[in-house]
Amino acid sequence: MRTKEEYIKGLAKMKRNIYYDGRLIDRTDDLQKETLDVMGVTFEEALKPENQELCTAISHLTGERINRFNHIHQNKQDLHNKQDMTRMLCQKVGGCIQRCMGIDGTNAIYNVSYEADKANNGATQYHENFKKWLVRFQTDDLVGCCAQTDTKGDRMLRPADQPNPSAYVRIKERLKDGIVVEGCKLHISEASVADEVLVVPTRALRPEDKDYAVAFAVPGDWDGMKQVVTIHNFRKREHYKRGFMPGYTDSYLLFEDCFIPWERVFLAGEHLMGGVCALLFALFHRHSYSGCKPAIGDIILGTAALTAEVNNIQKESHVREKLAEIIMTSELGYAAGYTASDLGKPELYIPGMGFVPFGPGSYIPHSIYCNVGRCLTGEAVYREAEILCDLAGGVVATFPHENDFKNPETGELLLKYTRRNPKMPVEDQANFWRYLGDQLCSATGGIMNLGNYHGGGSPIMEQIAITTQYDIESRKKLVKYLAGMSGGDSDVLANKIREGKK
Repeated sequence: MRTKEEYIKGLAKMKRNIYYDGRLIDRTDDLQKETLDVMGVTFEEALKPENQELCTAISHLTGERINRFNHIHQNKQDLHNKQDMTRMLCQKVGGCIQRCMGIDGTNAIYNVSYEADKANNGATQYHENFKKWLVRFQTDDLVGCCAQTDTKGDRMLRPADQPNPSAYVRIKERLKDGIVVEGCKLHISEASVADEVLVVPTRALRPEDKDYAVAFAVPGDWDGMKQVVTIHNFRKREHYKRGFMPGYTDSYLLFEDCFIPWERVFLAGEHLMGGVCALLFALFHRHSYSGCKPAIGDIILGTAALTAEVNNIQKESHVREKLAEIIMTSELGYAAGYTASDLGKPELYIPGMGFVPFGPGSYIPHSIYCNVGRCLTGEAVYREAEILCDLAGGVVATFPHENDFKNPETGELLLKYTRRNPKMPVEDQANFWRYLGDQLCSATGGIMNLGNYHGGGSPIMEQIAITTQYDIESRKKLVKYLAGMSGGDSDVLANKIREGKK
C-alpha cells in the first residue's frame, strides 16, 4: 500500500490534461492541495495498525493485503466494514472522503462484466480483462473515480433519439483492437486527483441504445480525454487555522475520438447489462452514502450543539428537539445501510423476477435498504441547514474578517462585543463562527449541500427504485384479507419473513 506522499508523486508524473478557469494545470497545483489532503487521509489511516481491520482487506485475487477502497466485497462483514470505514474517514475530514467512487465502480463492473460474458456464451472476455486491470489497481494502490452521469441533452429523449448523438457517451467506432468513444461525463468527483477513471452507463437502455452500453477504464491522463475541473475550497485562513481544511473537485470529462483498447473495455453494446451496470453502481454508491451521510450528521449534530452553546441557549427545549431530529435522521440512515449490509448476498433484485444470483459470488447490499437510507438522509440536507441557521442567527453571515481581529484598532473591541457565552473563551467563539460561516454562507458550503442532496442519485431516483422493487402487491393482499375482500391472504407476508425475503 502507498503513502500519501507516494500517491502525490504519482500524480505529479501524469500528463497535463486538466483545465481550470481557462488554463492548463498540474494535478499537484496548490489549488488542489486541500483535495489532495482529503484523499491523503485514505492512505494515512490505512497504514495505522489500529485501522487494519476497518481500512484494509485481503485481496481475493492476490491474497495480499490491500486498501479497502480497492477491494471487492466477499461477505457481509466486508459490507459492514466499508460502511464503518466511510463513516470514520468522513468524520476525520469533515465531509466527503471522495474515494468511495472507485470501490463502488469496481464492485459494479466486477459483477456486470461476469454476467455479460455469460450472456455472450464466452464470446467476450470482459471479466478476465477487468480482473487483470483490478489486480494492478489493487497492487499499485490506485485511486479510482467513477464517471457515470452524462450531459443527457434533451431530457425527454432516450440516448439514440438525441439530436446530438453524443449527449450520452457512446461507442463511435468499433475497431479490431478496440473502440473509439465520444461524449461527456460531468459532475465527476475527484477525477482531477484520480489515477484511473472508470466509465459506466447512466441509465436503462433499449436495443437501439446499444452503442451507449459501454464501460471501460483509462488512466486520468489518457489521450483523447480532457478534464475541465471545478475546485471547491473554503476561504483560506491566515491567522486562525482550521483543525482540518478540506477541499473537493469535480470534473467534466470530455471524450473526443478517444481510443480504448479491448483489454480496457468491460462492456461494448450489451444494452441490458448496460442498464444493470448503471443501477448496480448507483446501488453500491447509495450504500456508501449510509456511511458518509451519518458522518456528516455527526458533524452537523456537533455544530448544532456548539451553536446553541456559543449562544448560551443549550438548555432550551427547542434545542433538544432539533438535536433529536438530527440524531434520528443520521442513525436511521446508518441503520438502513447496516441492514443492507447484513442482508447482502451474491444476488441482485431484478424487477419482475425478484432476487436472482448475480455475478461470480461477491456480495451486493440489499437494494431496498440502500435506497431507503439514501432517500431519507438526502432529503434532510436542507432541513439540517435550516436548523443550523435557526440556532445561529444572523451573526454567522456577517461575522468580520479575521484580519479585523488582528487590527489593533478593532481587534479587542470585536472580541469584547462578540462574546456571547461568558463561560467559553471568546477566541473559541470567534473561531466557531468562522467555521459555521464556511458551512452555511460560502460557495463551497452551498455546493456541498447540493452534492449531499443529489450525490448517488437524487431522491426521485431512490423513490423510483423503492416503489418498483418493493413488493406492494403482497401488502395489498394482506389488507384485502383484513378488510374481508376477495383475493386476500393473511400469510403472504409471514411466508416471506420465514423465507428471509423482505
